[in-house]
Amino acid sequence: MRVLFIGGTGNISSACVEEALAQGYDVAVLNRGTHRPSFSGPVQSVACDYNDRAGLAEVARTGRYDVVADFVGMRPAQVSAAIEAFAGQTSQYLYISSASAYQKPPAHYLITENTPLDNPYWEYSRHKIACEEVLRAAGQARRFPYTIVRPSYTFGPTWIPAGVGGHGYTIVGRMRRGAPIISHGDGTSLWVVTYHTDFAVGFVGLFGQTTALGEAYHITTDEVLTWDRIYRIIAEEAGCTADLVHIPSETIAALQPDWGPGLFGDKMHSVVFDNQKIKRAVPHFAARVSFREGIRRSLAWHDADPSRQRIDPSTNARMDALIAAFRALESRAWA
Repeated sequence: MRVLFIGGTGNISSACVEEALAQGYDVAVLNRGTHRPSFSGPVQSVACDYNDRAGLAEVARTGRYDVVADFVGMRPAQVSAAIEAFAGQTSQYLYISSASAYQKPPAHYLITENTPLDNPYWEYSRHKIACEEVLRAAGQARRFPYTIVRPSYTFGPTWIPAGVGGHGYTIVGRMRRGAPIISHGDGTSLWVVTYHTDFAVGFVGLFGQTTALGEAYHITTDEVLTWDRIYRIIAEEAGCTADLVHIPSETIAALQPDWGPGLFGDKMHSVVFDNQKIKRAVPHFAARVSFREGIRRSLAWHDADPSRQRIDPSTNARMDALIAAFRALESRAWA
């Protein structure tokens, strides 16, 4: 079976490429050709700009891929172009959406694939919802063979998850030198953080499944942690302690507005996912890598090369400013 990954070099997609190779698929990766990663097996490199409609159509026409996995499409126009290119040229088009598309705030603590898609807070999520709508319309009008997959927060060795400030080394650097870390709200909202190789098993397991056509699946771990526990596990594995400063999400959004959408539209809410649908479709899927083990691997990757231990100066300064402003507000409130 020939598989084309649109993307294939990112945090999630690279693990999916490796899983596809391990399962014996004939794999090609489409990107602009400026980045040539190494994989454990033979991977055909297809140089094409995803936004080049004519080029993408030519790739579809000449490649004849059984499965197309799109990790790049972010806007409805992009997905529409991919549909035009691959209609009649593939048996399955898997689109990576986002679990952040689910209703916010959630009406029920347990999220299933039937949970409404509605996120008024985060433009990224609204674009993903719109892309899904384009796919469903194409499926109904043209029998386009799509499958939608919704990851939640998924990480690999090059990422260190955080609720505030991004997924780089900055929070570990702060922890290791004794600087405080921001934990949004009171730190007790529930969250799931999935390791990318676990996600890949579920994702690649959907390849070629006719029963998956026209369906949507989320793929996440079943391990549920509070954000405070996430930070404390990171600190324990980093050999230090976490000095947590709890700041309301509303305050974070007021003082650092561009951090607001990711909180209000995603991370400030408790999310627990029912994974029964993907487990029925892919019986061998299971989230086997605990968060602690995943973080251990991430820290090992960062610690293996000092150049990877990059503390983002802007993020670092913004955290310091936010903590100082919040503590000043607290002092005035108690004065």
